Amino acid sequence: MTAVRTAFGTLERVAPDLGARWAERLWLTAPPYRGRPAELVHPGESHTVPVGDRHVISRAWGTGTGPVVYLVHGWGGSGGQLREFVEPLVAAGRRVVTFDALSHGDSESGELGPRRATIPEMAAALEAVVAAHGPAHAIIAHSLGANTTFYALRRGLWAGRLVFLAPMTQPMPYPVLFGAALGFDHRIRTRMVARVARRVGVPWSAFDVPSQVADIATPPLLTVHDPNDRETRYADSRALAKAWPGAELATVTGLGHWGLLRDPATVERAVSFVTAGAVGDRAAAS
Repeated sequence: MTAVRTAFGTLERVAPDLGARWAERLWLTAPPYRGRPAELVHPGESHTVPVGDRHVISRAWGTGTGPVVYLVHGWGGSGGQLREFVEPLVAAGRRVVTFDALSHGDSESGELGPRRATIPEMAAALEAVVAAHGPAHAIIAHSLGANTTFYALRRGLWAGRLVFLAPMTQPMPYPVLFGAALGFDHRIRTRMVARVARRVGVPWSAFDVPSQVADIATPPLLTVHDPNDRETRYADSRALAKAWPGAELATVTGLGHWGLLRDPATVERAVSFVTAGAVGDRAAAS
């Protein structure tokens, strides 16, 4: 890491365009999977779902007639990371579906190659999985999976209820943190931000959730966050809860970014939230 910081520090001064190309590649490259091995998860029913000319792997548990709850992983994650939610949701009569986004887990690589992906591409995978398995009675999403879910909602996906766990909802502060970690400043950062926007095909503002809440019909939302999360900012959940009508913000401590996925109280709270109220679909809600 010292060598990387030294290199970026030099490029910041003498070759910011070259540094921006390198930074862009790193920004769009997911980190190695840090969860427990997927084989520890009961495999469920495996399905191959087409996403354009590529395919993702989804897994389902529960009866085929139950209302469907989708579990959406974050950047560098896997559907298996949300394994703790499966059993209580199935016990509550829900059908549960997870999937690995393109360039994640067991799914094929996306357009940018192995371990490289974008939010629109991850959202397209979610949309394809929902089309294959049925309307989303609820979605439980972690980290960047929350931004992915919202992006899909803006494109027309429907969900009856939402739980966002440690969501990333305001992207612009993150390049600053990214640059600070890697040792570059505004000359590389501004160029990197522009390059990423061109690569993804939409401006960064397209991923700022609080500013776009009014663009969708807002289902009930629970967001859960630890103020000491080192991966995503607690301020993101506060801004989201302020902008989202009727949203509930649950503040937890001592769990960090990943402990939320294994914490029995958080799991119970999320399951209770998504199983509350009447089961319906888009037609019934309209």
